[in-house]
Amino acid sequence: MSTIRPLLKELEQEALTTRKMLERVPTAYFSWQPHKKSMTVKQLAAHIAELPGWVTMAVTTDGLDFSANPYQQEEINNTADLLDYFDRSLTDGREHLKKTTEDILEENWTLRNGSEILHVATKGEIVRMTYCQIVHHRAQLGVFLRLLDIPIPGSYGPSADEQES
Repeated sequence: MSTIRPLLKELEQEALTTRKMLERVPTAYFSWQPHKKSMTVKQLAAHIAELPGWVTMAVTTDGLDFSANPYQQEEINNTADLLDYFDRSLTDGREHLKKTTEDILEENWTLRNGSEILHVATKGEIVRMTYCQIVHHRAQLGVFLRLLDIPIPGSYGPSADEQES
């Protein structure tokens, strides 16, 4: 049985929910953060927007070395830029996943920081972990928006903001 079809279906389902959440992010609050150790709204939203592109990285590379690839976030100036970035990342991830094979999904992928191995898993497992990261960070963004009194969309059913009184 192919695992690619269900992975594509899940990507599309999560993309719908993620886009609804990113649409709620107001440019005016990009610099807000709930705690000094937290990301800003802009940093968090841009990270969520880039995550579908990690599907591409998972299926086209053998890993990521943080020491050789310092993290640089895409320049996002407003909500329209954010949504454009998400759409580009999603298109890229989707297209690469469609082109991959079951054999590729079984290959190992390694996350490292120089000589320190942080995680080793199959490329298929990394795709799933990417989806989990999207959901995790989307939930964080939901808390940020709630603290800013911005109504949030439902994820797997209606949110408290969408329920009738």
